[in-house]
Amino acid sequence: MDGMKGGRTSVLIIDDDPTHLRIYGWIVDAAGYEALPALVTADQIDYPAGQVDVVVMDYRLSGQLTAVMAAEETRKRYPHAPIIVLSDVYDLPADIEPYARAFVRKGEPAKLVATLGQMSKPATIPPGSAANDSSRRC
Repeated sequence: MDGMKGGRTSVLIIDDDPTHLRIYGWIVDAAGYEALPALVTADQIDYPAGQVDVVVMDYRLSGQLTAVMAAEETRKRYPHAPIIVLSDVYDLPADIEPYARAFVRKGEPAKLVATLGQMSKPATIPPGSAANDSSRRC
């Protein structure tokens, strides 16, 4: 994967909630990946510099930017990075389906880490980390 620094796969996390960015950044880092947070404001995404290997993005964004618009812009910037849609809805919404390689419900950190593993080189999950604890809710 192109964005690996020191062997770590880079994971772009797109969300409009700074708290969710921190939580999911922590889960991604704890699982051995490099977390790259990207805050969504009313009408833009604050992309970090550098290459991205995998994208994790929230489906429900506030403001003028929809998840589909965010996915389109992200796909243009990082055409080879698979997109994992993260949301509290029960099923992958049809409008985002053409952009999504996978769907994970919020509050399922172990599933998120497992899905990241399927999309990238294997990461080592520290035993006893929150990434292994599916009982935690975000």
